[in-house]
Amino acid sequence: MQTDQLDGLERALTATPDNQPLAELLLAACADANDHARARRVQDALSAQQVLALPPELRLRLSRLAGLHGDSERALQLAGDDTPDAALARARALLALNRRDDAEREYRSAVERNPTLEDERLGAELRGKVVSLDAARRFGAERTIAADEVDPDDVVRRLAPETERVTFADVGGLAEVKQQIRRRIITPFQKPSLFERFRRKAGGGILLYGPPGCGKTLLARATAGECGAKFFNVAINDVLDMWMGESERKLHALFEHARRSAPAVMFFDEIEALGAKREYSREATTAKLVSQFLAELDGFAQNNQGVLILGATNVPWAIDPAFRRPGRFDRVLFVPPPDQAAREEILTALLRDRPLAGAIDIAGLARTTSAFSGADLRHLVDSAADEAIDASLAAGDEVPLATEHLKAALAQIRPTTLEWLTTARNYARYANESGQYDEVLEFIRKHGKN
Repeated sequence: MQTDQLDGLERALTATPDNQPLAELLLAACADANDHARARRVQDALSAQQVLALPPELRLRLSRLAGLHGDSERALQLAGDDTPDAALARARALLALNRRDDAEREYRSAVERNPTLEDERLGAELRGKVVSLDAARRFGAERTIAADEVDPDDVVRRLAPETERVTFADVGGLAEVKQQIRRRIITPFQKPSLFERFRRKAGGGILLYGPPGCGKTLLARATAGECGAKFFNVAINDVLDMWMGESERKLHALFEHARRSAPAVMFFDEIEALGAKREYSREATTAKLVSQFLAELDGFAQNNQGVLILGATNVPWAIDPAFRRPGRFDRVLFVPPPDQAAREEILTALLRDRPLAGAIDIAGLARTTSAFSGADLRHLVDSAADEAIDASLAAGDEVPLATEHLKAALAQIRPTTLEWLTTARNYARYANESGQYDEVLEFIRKHGKN
């Protein structure tokens, strides 16, 4: 609307100040034209009752207009409705007025009722992590970007991230594997006196193998949680070094630290990177690292009492055979893809605490996800959540996760374990020395993975 048209409407309202529809028309036109000065003048000419009688949507538009032009007090007064959008407008106005606690309370209220209103930048300003240039100028702040204060505890957490205690209750399915771990590993940690009478030591090594994404790492953490032991997740880059002899030195230092911290669980994921077959290695340094690893497991001068060494691999046929000697990784456990009951348990856990549109057919979903790993199931649920989030953003309000979202995601996702099972089947049939892959053959026979 042109300025002369706005002038004409304003003159008409001055002549008939009780004309509420005309006032609403003029104020809406002011909002459209970004004319805050005129909108403020019109509001001041109206009575308090007339302002309160304005439609909530119009008051919210005027509140945003006032906020954009730095009139924070007026923006706060106009955003007086009990809606998530009004709460967000109040949060912005309160933050501009330096009432940070009240602003944060309003912002949380808005987001809890309508998650699509979440504004990461506003949230960062409320937490004091970002200070806007306008706010800095208004309140005389000397800095305008990130807050300089750093909590020393934050630095500690970055260096050594805390992980919550995980137990077998957090691992879906795998009942047989859990039972073997409990009997062979956890009980010696929990009842050391009994095992000492039989001259059996707590500790040793166990190798977990199976398709990727089936819970080997989670099982290792849960084992440490059940034992009440410290958990050391040893990454490959914690050991491997470009300088000759440094990898062996690092590996020895890690074992020494675990021995001093007993009871402890050391977990080596992708262990084939540190313990590959030496006859296929082209570098002498790799063979030396494998020899050092074997020495740490049961060397003459080592005492691993109270230290459990767990390894995980997707390619057990690539591991040096010396690791399987009794006293080293003498216990080898197959971690298969979850069966139907386990898939139901995993899906139930993955859907917990998410907004759901009524009951989800978890049993039906589990039946149609044969050969899915736990990671595949998480990918399925996350993809369905993405569908619900897209629908929420399009609707401007929260759209709960529904069965149709899961079905749409399932149509696009395929299990990632089939390639591994095909490769493992060939090794199990033609290179099954001493029956080490009998569990794989039994799983393939039972579940018909040809």
